[in-house]
Amino acid sequence: MIDHVSLRVSDYAQGKEFYTKALAPLGYELLKDFPDYKAGGFGANGAAQLWVTSDDNAVSSMHIGLIAKDPEAVKAFYDAAIAAGGKDNGAPGPRPDYGDNYYAAFVLDPDGNNIEAVFREVL
Repeated sequence: MIDHVSLRVSDYAQGKEFYTKALAPLGYELLKDFPDYKAGGFGANGAAQLWVTSDDNAVSSMHIGLIAKDPEAVKAFYDAAIAAGGKDNGAPGPRPDYGDNYYAAFVLDPDGNNIEAVFREVL
């Protein structure tokens, strides 16, 4: 349904560095970088699906859930995001309230966006 999503950050260089490190364990990388426009697109397989942008407008927080290939990738995302300056918003683990096979971790980026890595085991 959704082709791409943009997150507004207060500092493009900081946001780009945070997302480069935090998303690497999920297999996502910086695919497009437009420093003059303060915009960068992250994704996999050549498709930039998560954009980080910065300008003079106010930042508002949002929640994005990103697919992880397994629970180990969820943990690796969490560790990398915390090391890159994120704040814990839910350590890796099962989330039975969200579903029987829902395993996730939540990190707040430097601007307060709630970034989730989720693995849903198919039984």
